[in-house]
Amino acid sequence: MQKVTSQKVLGQILKSARNKKGLNQYQAGNLVGLTQAMVSRIERGESNARIDTLFRLLAALDMEMIVRPREKTASLTEGDNW
Repeated sequence: MQKVTSQKVLGQILKSARNKKGLNQYQAGNLVGLTQAMVSRIERGESNARIDTLFRLLAALDMEMIVRPREKTASLTEGDNW
């Protein structure tokens, strides 16, 4: 399980999952009603996609989101101040 600390990290995780399923961006987008360009922006962390869009994309990639309290550390990492 990978920790999501920013939109860019989430995009990288989604891209990796899409590639593992053997889908290109067009095919993944087609499964959930997104354009290839939108999938590309999400994967680059450049999109403020709605949460329902992300849930549809996660479902199409056979993934789920788990929300839990985060562990506090002494140093902040990118995205910790969303």
